[in-house]
Amino acid sequence: MKDAKKDSVVWDQIQMRSPSGNPLVPGSSTRPIPKLMLWLILFVSVTYVIYTLKLLTTSAQQICDDASFTLSFHRSLLHPNRTSLTSPPLFLNQTAETSTPAHHPHRDVREQQVVVQMQQAPPKPNLTEIHDVVFGIAASSKLWQQRKEYIKIWYKPEQMRGVVWLDDRVKYSPEDKKTLPPVRVSSDTSKFAYTNRQGHRSAIRISRIVSETLRMKMDNVRWFVMGDDDTVFMTDNLVRILRKYDHTQYYYIGSLSESHIQNIFFSYGMAYGGGGFAISYPLAKALAKMQDRCIQRYPGLYGSDDRIQACMAELGVPLTKELGFHQYDVYGNLFGLLAAHPVTPLVSLHHLDVVEPIFPNVTRVEALQRLMLPAKLDSAGIMQQSICYDKSRSWTISVSWGFAVQIFRGIFSPREMEMPSRTFLNWYRRADYTAYAFNTRPVSRNPCQKPFVFYMSRVRMDPELNTTVSEYERHRVPHPPCKWKMADPNQFDMVLVHKKPDPHLWDKSPKRNCCRVMESKEPGTMMVDVGVCKDGEISEV
Repeated sequence: MKDAKKDSVVWDQIQMRSPSGNPLVPGSSTRPIPKLMLWLILFVSVTYVIYTLKLLTTSAQQICDDASFTLSFHRSLLHPNRTSLTSPPLFLNQTAETSTPAHHPHRDVREQQVVVQMQQAPPKPNLTEIHDVVFGIAASSKLWQQRKEYIKIWYKPEQMRGVVWLDDRVKYSPEDKKTLPPVRVSSDTSKFAYTNRQGHRSAIRISRIVSETLRMKMDNVRWFVMGDDDTVFMTDNLVRILRKYDHTQYYYIGSLSESHIQNIFFSYGMAYGGGGFAISYPLAKALAKMQDRCIQRYPGLYGSDDRIQACMAELGVPLTKELGFHQYDVYGNLFGLLAAHPVTPLVSLHHLDVVEPIFPNVTRVEALQRLMLPAKLDSAGIMQQSICYDKSRSWTISVSWGFAVQIFRGIFSPREMEMPSRTFLNWYRRADYTAYAFNTRPVSRNPCQKPFVFYMSRVRMDPELNTTVSEYERHRVPHPPCKWKMADPNQFDMVLVHKKPDPHLWDKSPKRNCCRVMESKEPGTMMVDVGVCKDGEISEV
């Protein structure tokens, strides 16, 4: 018992000493320790609470000031001329006169940074114009005198740049110099092998046109556009298409054949040169560096188009499809295709020597010259289809602006009307609806459903209303008798179409225009208004 008590005393003494042997606290001063610690903890807590409250108050004030600055800054950018109802607008370098706000150095730094960023922002690149495009036109010396008339229809030497590449010299009169691009003879291609028995080795020459045009070293070129001597371009719409793409990147832009069989034989990834295709300048440079080696690897290919596409495949560049480039690998009458043009700008027409004139009772060249008249007034709207209904007569009206108007007895859905009617034969001269790379509908055999067709004859601009007025005269062909007890379109000889030009039509999402049948005071004349659809307006009965 004594030993236990003695050990307890010794242990207590050890606890009260430091490692050096000195006593930590005298035995008489053990009571003040809890009070001192309590005061210390209380002081720290009060200090922490005060500092936290001050920090929160300062942050809230700064956020409020920043929000006010941001709101006024955005308002000044969006509405620089609008005056506030309560106070004048506050700009970056302007101080409010009504009050003197507290100075915030952090906010001043941010304002200066915003101003510097706005001043140093790189300028937007200029939009592509027609002078940024160079045309390379493939032509034949044997057909030059005939086909140069197609080029004269669309080419404007004072505005455009291009070169016609021929296989031999041709007569080039002083008049030609005023209306045509300069003419050059392609370089010799005899060193390249060609083994396709069904084709012609001129395909090698034509496939090198883009590279040969590039080597002419023209200034400020963004795009090279390839076409044939029987290709007609709508150059305003071509520019609209090219503006969608960055010319500093690799782009290969064009479209397919209308013939499903042609696309299978050649490629669904190939742009057809007759319909035209565009190659960006950087891609043309890359193509020129390797094209001659590439051509040597494909001696068995048929044409120039597939040789270009083979080289594009080696470069790893796919086809960017734009449906407005038209190869028109068909025979016969293009009416069904043109009257139901897809909702995209019309860029080109091809094989004009193969198909019938697009307007009746005139030559092919005269028909195309007529088409250019509405194109000059509203190129964005040329050939664009609108569908509407005359409810009182139960008629369906289809307007292909600048080309033709059709009136049908009965009600046809827009889904039917936007399909081209098969007024043409496919490239292999068969009336086979499975031979096309798109949907078609048959020409109706019901005599009552045969359309009454009105072709565009004249067009003018009404300067007071800023509206185009186009006249469509009825195509006089025999109509079989109809036993339906309903109004007869035979009573009309002309359709007048009013339409406001919309140069920014394709800057928006693609959408068909709407048309409305208007009251006409002139007997024998139907009046139709075409324009952007109003809110909630759709093609329905």
